[in-house]
Amino acid sequence: MTDYPTGEFELQELDERVIEIGRVAKVVSGGRRFSFRVTVVVGDNKGSVGIGVGKANTVPDAMRKASEKAHRNMHKVWLYGRTIPHEVTGRVSGAEVLLKPASPGTGVIAAGGVRAVLEAVGISDILTKSLRSSNVLNVVYATMEALDTLKSPKEESARRGKDLKDVTPFWDRRKNA
Repeated sequence: MTDYPTGEFELQELDERVIEIGRVAKVVSGGRRFSFRVTVVVGDNKGSVGIGVGKANTVPDAMRKASEKAHRNMHKVWLYGRTIPHEVTGRVSGAEVLLKPASPGTGVIAAGGVRAVLEAVGISDILTKSLRSSNVLNVVYATMEALDTLKSPKEESARRGKDLKDVTPFWDRRKNA
């Protein structure tokens, strides 16, 4: 694994996906005032991802704001080939997301916002389960929290006090045995 990059993310070609467009209302003295909330995920398909939420009176303005916030909010994620190095759970508010590494050829077993975030990161083999709340925004944030808690295989083996080969995904252990 390489160390985290120090350069700017905007110089690269980024994968940008709109996750949700929602109409929100503010109650004022004359009735309701409607605006739009847009959630966007941006990734480089090489281990970096960011999430942004923008609100405005028109959808294009909200999308622009969300995209700018997502570009500023980029995180580097530890990957193990085309999957993640170990099982992890993320929890935000009422939403909980479980991510498990999968053997090559499995594909992305996820739906909605979780799929968008994982594909933007560049993960192509993973098993997921969304638990508890189905609120799209909280599920996306829980996925990001889970990805942020991933550790390098070396760091995880040192923390557990095991050999590096004991903390790598099971199909690698079977192949090398």
